[in-house]
Amino acid sequence: MTYLGSERYCHCYHRQTMLYLTESEVQQLLSVKNCIPIMRSTFHALREGTAQNQPRRRLILKTGSVLHSLAGAYGDYFGTKIYASNPKHGVHFYCTLFDANTAEPLVLMEANYLGQIRTGAASGYATDLMANPHAQVLGVIGSGFQARSQVEAMRAVRQIREVRVWSRKADKAKQFAAQMNAIAVDSAEAAVRGADIVVTATNAKDPVIQKDWIAPGVHINSMGSNVASRRELPADLVRSAGIVAVDSLEQAKIEAGDLILAESWENVVELKDVEPDYRPARITIFKSIGLGVEDVAAAGFIYEQAVAQAVGQVIGFRGLPARE
Repeated sequence: MTYLGSERYCHCYHRQTMLYLTESEVQQLLSVKNCIPIMRSTFHALREGTAQNQPRRRLILKTGSVLHSLAGAYGDYFGTKIYASNPKHGVHFYCTLFDANTAEPLVLMEANYLGQIRTGAASGYATDLMANPHAQVLGVIGSGFQARSQVEAMRAVRQIREVRVWSRKADKAKQFAAQMNAIAVDSAEAAVRGADIVVTATNAKDPVIQKDWIAPGVHINSMGSNVASRRELPADLVRSAGIVAVDSLEQAKIEAGDLILAESWENVVELKDVEPDYRPARITIFKSIGLGVEDVAAAGFIYEQAVAQAVGQVIGFRGLPARE
């Protein structure tokens, strides 16, 4: 599967070279709006068995540093997003993409924006499947970089007329509201009550909303936690939902703390198996944990756009002959 046609890019670079893309170039080439159809195609491919995903792996050091890796295969590409994190020194993201037919390396890109954009786009796709088609009010808990792409995604799939945001740091909520044409409110409850769609994008360890704030017909996107011991949603809310969609059931059972701590899997399905179906009497949840195949699909689009637009730097690598 390609986005621009293979003849336009396959022979643009000599063997033993690959492309390098910076964060600003990735941001230039991929938007939340054009990533939502990519996520739709990715989940359709997972359903058809033509894409592969490998659950996130973590290598944890005594220093507090952690190496995270997510791999996947989609169409003409396979690859891995890796990131290294340390609570005192931050996080560093990279994604490497290879040709699925020849195993030749194609591109190395900085991948912070890649993750932010594809996470928002996956929520946009899930929202388009499950949320009220006439949803107008969005409630957001959190004001970090993930919250920004979530708002963009909700606006891409629904006619949102009001966005309310609450964060533990009031100054950040006000800054976010000013940048995103939203309203900063004084409490999480004020952000959530009466909203048609709710987004939780925090690093909280314990629930940030309560079940009685959520009315039937509301759709929730939760993506802040991908660690088994952390959650944003209370157990009673998770259990009461008519449907809880996850990107991958295998990966969710490893790291979706919202579901693991709720000890509830009866209402959980994979997003690839969800059909458009809004029901006003039920609450729906998309628990986003992020998949390597999502990164690979988005990175493939970025790579083709970069070649078509002559964006990025060509760098060398030394290949080895295949063994007989």
